[in-house]
Amino acid sequence: MNAIDPWFALALAALGTWRVTHLLAEEDGPADLILKLRSKFGTSVLGTLMDCFQCLSLWIAIPFTFIVTGPALAWVPAWLAVSGAACLLERLGPERTALQVEPSHFPENNEHVVLRSRPDGTES
Repeated sequence: MNAIDPWFALALAALGTWRVTHLLAEEDGPADLILKLRSKFGTSVLGTLMDCFQCLSLWIAIPFTFIVTGPALAWVPAWLAVSGAACLLERLGPERTALQVEPSHFPENNEHVVLRSRPDGTES
């Protein structure tokens, strides 16, 4: 069996790390499974980890590093290189913009909006 080129292995590991990290940190996932998972974790350590692409990529890079790295002495630098490459790939993408919502869409900012009526027909 032919050995895989180390640069190709690094590219595969970086792309795989980027893909899984992006899925977990930035996407809702199929049937909103990742969104539900992220909501379940909330502000816990795992929930906070899923909010940071760079932090999450360090953990996601570990299995990819073991798959593509040979000697144990190469694990740490390869791990950091795979995570770093995934972070660079993330920065190549378009910059995320914050969701812009006009304040007038919130009922508490509109005194004339009727939220509910009382049983006698008067507004509350």
